[in-house]
Amino acid sequence: MPEHGSVARPIVVACALAALGLATPARVQSAPARAQTAPAQPIVKPGPCDGPEFRQFDFWIGDWDVFTPDGQLAGTNKVERILGGCVISENWSGSKGTEGKSFNVFSAADQKWHQTWVDSQGTRLELAGTWGDNGMVLEGDSPVANGNGLKNRITWQKLPDGRVRQHWQVSADGGEKWTDAFIGFYTAKTNKAATKGIKR
Repeated sequence: MPEHGSVARPIVVACALAALGLATPARVQSAPARAQTAPAQPIVKPGPCDGPEFRQFDFWIGDWDVFTPDGQLAGTNKVERILGGCVISENWSGSKGTEGKSFNVFSAADQKWHQTWVDSQGTRLELAGTWGDNGMVLEGDSPVANGNGLKNRITWQKLPDGRVRQHWQVSADGGEKWTDAFIGFYTAKTNKAATKGIKR
């Protein structure tokens, strides 16, 4: 059995070393800090409209000035994504005072884009179509005053310089012959100075 004083001797030595600023023996040093573990990252579930097909019309999103082929300002159009990214909303203000809005949505049920347009002149259009090599092409019938149906076909194309071309055509003979109802070139408002003088 060790003598009574032998148990206290290491503690006395450690205290003396500490007072002199010398290293403390390893057995009386404090235990090392425990390693920090990174918090678990939350699992982000995909939303109902996160698929690539819902992004096909994103090139139309922006704050635009819209010009006719001869360079005249036709109006402005603010196009934005709303409702959790599931709907593209169009807000048109024509240079002659006409206002209009549309809602555009991709339907997983039929794999088509659908547009509902209404304006301050009482016009209503229901269009549907798909994205392809020629851009976004939506079509739909609308009634006219004489009772005959009028076919509508609108094509949106992204141009190499960043603008968007919209071409609205109508047919009164079931699609045999098409005439132009509107052609517009969308120019981002922030790029107005850069695109000034570009031939449309």
